Amino acid sequence: MKSRSAKTLRTILAAAAGVSLFSLPAWAEEAAPLTVDSGNNAWLMTSTALVLFMTLPGLALFYGGLVRSKNVLSVLAQCLGIAGLVTLLWWGVGYSLAFGSSFGSGLVGGTEFMTLKGVAGVPNPTYSATIPHATFSMFQLMFAIITPALIVGAVAERMKFSAVMLFVGLWMLIVYFPMAHMVWGSNGFMNGWSADSTIKAIDFAGGTVVHMASGWSALVLCLMIGPRVGFGKEKLAPHSMVLCMVGTGMLWVGWYGFNAGSALAADGLASLAFMNTTLAAATAAFVWGMLEKMLRGHASILGFCSGVVGGLVVITPAAAFVSTSGAVIIGVFAAVVPYFAVTWLKAKLKYDDALDAFGVHGVGGTLGALLTGILASKEANPALTDMVDRGGLWLEQVKAMGVTIVVAVVGTLLIGLLVKAIVGLRPTSEVERQGLDISEHGEEGYML
Repeated sequence: MKSRSAKTLRTILAAAAGVSLFSLPAWAEEAAPLTVDSGNNAWLMTSTALVLFMTLPGLALFYGGLVRSKNVLSVLAQCLGIAGLVTLLWWGVGYSLAFGSSFGSGLVGGTEFMTLKGVAGVPNPTYSATIPHATFSMFQLMFAIITPALIVGAVAERMKFSAVMLFVGLWMLIVYFPMAHMVWGSNGFMNGWSADSTIKAIDFAGGTVVHMASGWSALVLCLMIGPRVGFGKEKLAPHSMVLCMVGTGMLWVGWYGFNAGSALAADGLASLAFMNTTLAAATAAFVWGMLEKMLRGHASILGFCSGVVGGLVVITPAAAFVSTSGAVIIGVFAAVVPYFAVTWLKAKLKYDDALDAFGVHGVGGTLGALLTGILASKEANPALTDMVDRGGLWLEQVKAMGVTIVVAVVGTLLIGLLVKAIVGLRPTSEVERQGLDISEHGEEGYML
């Protein structure tokens, strides 16, 4: 009897619980725990590693091969130093300023994720409902690492290590974190997918945030610091095209994580970005090489490598927004325009952009942002239907380009002046002639 009564009581309680569950309001149903998609997470973790691979060792070897042998370690040290510094900034304030929203501003994020508080193994549905918040944060960190490292190319062989570190730290706070929020933040000023945005621009994987911001900053910094000792009078040729070629290959492989990873899922959008990245890079490499063959009589390894990187840069903002034909068109422009920027424009204006950071990333990133607005196709990506149908996307891209240039140029000018006043920008001419490896790092890249 007792057991029977207990059984009846349990039945009544279970029924009551069932009624209460079905009576929960809609918001309670939506609050159910989000589920991590293991396939998406695996792809994003792989993409994160690939984007880090772009900097270490990809960009380090690419730039390292392009400088003289007495400065090769200085480039490697700058890339390693930047990776460490930016990671600490990202942990402390960077991720929160870029992807937080507590400030309620379209210009900069907030404080809620400082020291990566609350960034763990569950998804953040604001940015991706199928991958852990931690994976998303680390993926974005790798973009933050490579962006200031690109600037090194413009001032290679003549900027003090201490100046580079101080400049990068300030540049991340003043330029990169706000730019990342404006373009990718949930309420970003230039995030065309946000209802709160003022400029309805699109940037799939970083044409404005990464390449334009770093490229235009590189131009300002190289003008401020002045040309290398012997520029225009001595031969300042690369010391190892083998290293440059190896670094280029690593950049190309890593770029699949950069572009296809930006889909934030292992889906058809990632496949489209993967395919378009390949088409643009290969096309630009071929066209650049053929331009050299026709205009200079030879197709150089440096030309092919420059074409690869140019194609990768220009397709980045458009990777999942254009058709395959659009990607090939982008590849052609990515060779022709940067080619004349690094061969004709630089010689005409006589600025010492040592490794063509502005010519490839600044010019290429700007070109890519514009072509994205012209070639974006709703057939390639149906999510663009409303943007394409209402027209004027190219104008929104131009507005975003203008804001990016202003932020990068003004920010870099102010930071450069401050760094110059605190630690100075460049070593003495004697140290520069000796080489930065032995003077700045106490080591030599090669033992003769």
